Amino acid sequence: MLEVRGIIKQFPGVRALDGVDLALHPGEVHVVIGENGAGKSTLMKVLSGIYHPDQGEVLLDGKPLVLPDPRDALKLGIATIHQELALVRGLTVAENVCLGAEPKLWPFPGAPVDRAAMRKTAAAALARLSAAIDPDARVSSLSVGAQQLVEIAKALVRDAKVLILDEPTASLSGKESEALFRLLDELKTRGVAIAFISHRLDDIYRVGDRITVLRDGRTVHTGMVKDLPPDALIAAMVGRKVTEQYPPRTGELPALDPDDPPVLRVERLSRKGAYADVSFTVPAGRIVGMAGLVGAGRTEVARAIAGALPADTGAVWLAGKPYSAASPSEALASGVAYLTEDRKGDGLVLIRSVCDNAMLSEVAAAPALDALDQDHMEATTARLVRELAIRTPDVHTPVGHLSGGNQQKVLLGRCLTVDPQLVIVDEPTRGVDVGARVEIYERIRALTREGKAVLMISSDLPEVLGMSDEVLVMCEGRITARFAAAQATSESVMAAALPRSAA
Repeated sequence: MLEVRGIIKQFPGVRALDGVDLALHPGEVHVVIGENGAGKSTLMKVLSGIYHPDQGEVLLDGKPLVLPDPRDALKLGIATIHQELALVRGLTVAENVCLGAEPKLWPFPGAPVDRAAMRKTAAAALARLSAAIDPDARVSSLSVGAQQLVEIAKALVRDAKVLILDEPTASLSGKESEALFRLLDELKTRGVAIAFISHRLDDIYRVGDRITVLRDGRTVHTGMVKDLPPDALIAAMVGRKVTEQYPPRTGELPALDPDDPPVLRVERLSRKGAYADVSFTVPAGRIVGMAGLVGAGRTEVARAIAGALPADTGAVWLAGKPYSAASPSEALASGVAYLTEDRKGDGLVLIRSVCDNAMLSEVAAAPALDALDQDHMEATTARLVRELAIRTPDVHTPVGHLSGGNQQKVLLGRCLTVDPQLVIVDEPTRGVDVGARVEIYERIRALTREGKAVLMISSDLPEVLGMSDEVLVMCEGRITARFAAAQATSESVMAAALPRSAA
């Protein structure tokens, strides 16, 4: 149905695509996978009319096709769900879902929008995803996971014959992901051709029919998913074997000294409509993972600790002393670093360089009249680029030119520049490939060996189970279960994450 042949796309300092071929067939999910920077998102942007190839051709139903812009792609039935959300945060959910395809009260130009029909259309699309989201809610009030569901619903109302999904489950829990997969199964029976990018191996084997592996902008494998076992898939992606995804814990954890206060202590933290009576501790040298469904309140708790969204009541102690932060910069000055789940919305300044973005935390934590030395900033950033294997032409490259996974590494690197006591990582491997995940996991584990405390929020349940020394589960704004690492299982965590009416 949709095909590209010999696609070449260059940017300053890098050839993102180098002779790539891809064919999408009706009623089939074609997985596109590769390391960060392999060219996956660039290829999807060529298919959706955002980028124009320097060489090669695009064909729709066997006929050569030129896509001047994404609007033309939509008119031809090509809908795209991008890795970086493309929502208007000040509009409602219904307005976003129907944006550009608003139902009108009367069938003539200039007719007013039929708002009742718009809400009904949005509600129907969200219901297909089993998403309990109010069509009248402002998108700015939603979590990233809920916004992801809105983005998917927006594509559904276009009734596309080609659907392109770039990391659609990156911020979704297992339950939300499975609802999406059931929908994709339905779309396949209706003859829709689907391109699907994901770094989650479980997703690939659950939903994929055919697979193309990209490495360094080139196609290194195309075939059926069932014929490519996970070890071979990872080796094709990264050019090497990855034997252990989660770094092993180094022996038994030392017993906690009752006279030694934890790095973080939270007591009965509450915020109306978000969470209530949340209490927990994060000791030095430990990773405490926080699991739960989208909307459970995990991110809101993290943002309260990080000074971004204050709680109404409750108390927090840092290293045994009362702590509060009115802003993220105050939190940084106290030794609390926060990696946000929304790197595009409130994490990175996309038009500024890798160096500027990596050093933002150090700049924010520095005394007001102090100016950081440019040589120091560049040397520190160059070290982070080496340590985290960030793929960038140089430290002066605008961070918006990097792949999503490499942008995520820049965010993590920023957290490490200020030598924090507590590191809060919210969806730390969102949009990150398998090989790079291992590198990020190693760095997070290294923080605990340095005596730092880590609070990790993730919608990827295997990640929570594989990395955490203790697992907290939130449901509907409350902590519903606590497990030591040895006792936590997928079944027990999911049982505690589901509302009672759904359990």
